[in-house]
Amino acid sequence: MEWLEKENGIIVGIKKDIQKSKGRFLAKYPEMLFTQEGIEWISTSHMKADITALPQNIKNAFAQNVNITCVNTAYKTIEEWGKEENQSLKKKTVHILALGDVGSTVLMGLKLLGKDCIHKIGICDMNEAVCKRWEYEMNQTAFPWKYDMLPEIEIIDQEHLFDCDVFVFCASKGIPPIGSNVKDVRMAQFEANKNIVSNFAKKAREKQFSGLFAVVSDPVDPLCKVAFLASNENINGEFDGKGLLPEQIQGYGLGVMNARAAYFAKKDNRFESFLTEGRAFGPHGQDLVIANSIKNYDDTLSRELTTLAIEANMKTRELGFKPYIAPAFSSAAISILLTIKGEWHYSSNFLGGVYMGCKNRTTISGLEIESLPLPETLYCRIKKAFQNLENII
Repeated sequence: MEWLEKENGIIVGIKKDIQKSKGRFLAKYPEMLFTQEGIEWISTSHMKADITALPQNIKNAFAQNVNITCVNTAYKTIEEWGKEENQSLKKKTVHILALGDVGSTVLMGLKLLGKDCIHKIGICDMNEAVCKRWEYEMNQTAFPWKYDMLPEIEIIDQEHLFDCDVFVFCASKGIPPIGSNVKDVRMAQFEANKNIVSNFAKKAREKQFSGLFAVVSDPVDPLCKVAFLASNENINGEFDGKGLLPEQIQGYGLGVMNARAAYFAKKDNRFESFLTEGRAFGPHGQDLVIANSIKNYDDTLSRELTTLAIEANMKTRELGFKPYIAPAFSSAAISILLTIKGEWHYSSNFLGGVYMGCKNRTTISGLEIESLPLPETLYCRIKKAFQNLENII
């Protein structure tokens, strides 16, 4: 273990397995320095480690709530990590790939809500007419007399897709039609979409992309893992860790599941504790975990609310419509904006080789994943979801 003292905290360097560990993260608890990343990190009740070997100055820093950034020196030296400048306060350039139902709705959300943190939005689609339509219409969307208040939209080609701070992957194919008998629509898309995301992850590697690779297409959690592995493969198909860092990739699917749970909690006072004490964990799919309350967890109520959230998209399909509007806004546009601003939100992040959704935020000291003293029954549900994700890829 080695460390550097910086103006806004301490950087601790530890060499870790690059296939199982992030490059950089905020260590809120000293146990995080000594344990392998995993599902235990979301529960302070299960985060166990012997910290007696921790240097006294680092112990003091934790006790005084000094920001501790842990960096993986298997990627680069602690001095190289220390030279990285924080760019979090500048407005971002965001590029969106594919302007289908989801991508175009994400575009509308980012355009209308992103004035404080987005400088410009680039759009790319295989259909040139679609790009021209959205550039034409969205650049005619403006407040009177404040014509530069909202982000400008520009058409970009694939060659310049990664000349940005945030790349939003909305490309998809093989969505089951309305009326099909497919129960888990998201996983039905996995085989079709993994080759697409793999291709663009490799392009990100070629361009040495250093920004956020935001996966919106379903199923977001395993597609994040596909992107991570593909970007870190050399020409011989070997994992070399020279592509996207694990924390550069985030999946945006859990936000709408949280919003759906809140929708039902507003309609039934049995679930009202969710609105102030609840949480969402896991994937955007069948293994979703909704907790009615962290303080007063009720397993029966939580499982009922989970089922309502999972089946909400099927209700929309039964009406004859594709359920993409709420996901595009709640999971993608709103959550991506909160990510850019460094605020708490729901997205899927890397935990010991698995991408899984939970509450998190991006800080100047690195990614921070919320850790709480979780009840054992709830923790077991989350651990099962984690293991099922681990078994997919």
